[in-house]
Amino acid sequence: MTIVVAFISQKGGVGKSTLARALAAVAAHAGVAVGVADLDPRQNTVMRWQHARAEGGHTPAVAVRACASLDEALAWQEELDLLIIDTPAGAHRGTLDIARHAHLVVQPSGASIDDLHPAVLLFHELVAAGVPKSRLVVALMRTMTKREEDAARTYITDASYETLPGSIPERAAFRQAQNIGQALNETDEQSLNGRVDALMQALLDKVASEVAALSQWQATSDKEGAA
Repeated sequence: MTIVVAFISQKGGVGKSTLARALAAVAAHAGVAVGVADLDPRQNTVMRWQHARAEGGHTPAVAVRACASLDEALAWQEELDLLIIDTPAGAHRGTLDIARHAHLVVQPSGASIDDLHPAVLLFHELVAAGVPKSRLVVALMRTMTKREEDAARTYITDASYETLPGSIPERAAFRQAQNIGQALNETDEQSLNGRVDALMQALLDKVASEVAALSQWQATSDKEGAA
């Protein structure tokens, strides 16, 4: 079964593509057959990053495709163990369709209320439309202090949503790495790479728990159907 992880956001510039690239790089380093579907035809951020990665000779290679639709992205599943979907910013019909097909929906958010409030509103919309709350998680990005991170986590928790452990701090090293086709965990600063790896591991653990829950539900349904 191909695992589908979608990165969404109400706002642009909060870190969707950044996290999509990081997860893809972590999976590729582990030998997982991973691909990133870039669904933002105006920006094509991940496509441009992949070109920079290839030109710089950075390994392992990460497969990226510019996809005009969700159906086109999902058609790629048969070739992959992990399909990562990087979506355009904003809440629209396509966001709901993507969320319904994903095993996990990750919404990056900065620590300011200007970022956190729209993130909560978007998750409210998805839950109201029938997306299980257990599939929704926030990743905190561009944090400056532990106090700021804790306050942001409390805001999301009070809204009854989950945040991944840890956060990605605001660092020039991250931007420099991505500019040349590297991922967040491929910088020259091992302490930063470790923070990213820890958050990515938490994300993968969350995916695994959701897939296990889905498999158990399907097995139970099959038994009830056979009875």
